[in-house]
Amino acid sequence: MSLNHAEQRVFDYLQKRPEERQYWQEKVRRAANGPAADLHAVAASLEGELWRYCEERSRVAPDFRSLAGPAGGGRISMRNLAEYLLRLWGPPKPRSSAAGRSPDGA
Repeated sequence: MSLNHAEQRVFDYLQKRPEERQYWQEKVRRAANGPAADLHAVAASLEGELWRYCEERSRVAPDFRSLAGPAGGGRISMRNLAEYLLRLWGPPKPRSSAAGRSPDGA
């Protein structure tokens, strides 16, 4: 999966800070394991939360200052990062029944 420069910066920031990473891991797991969780809807929701996180962190963390942009600047997509975090920290995908079969069908 390819992350844009802003998504990569957020991911790197989370990787360097265990408390922040743990917070986001729990947030992703809770969202993905919610009642009737539609992973596309969860990714869309996480994208918005990640962007708000960038805006909030840009006020205090030098790593984020360039991401917020000038006042009234455009919003950077965080969709790929949201989907990536769901893959990393969300529920495992169920294995298909074909995956457990041997090549001869037994």
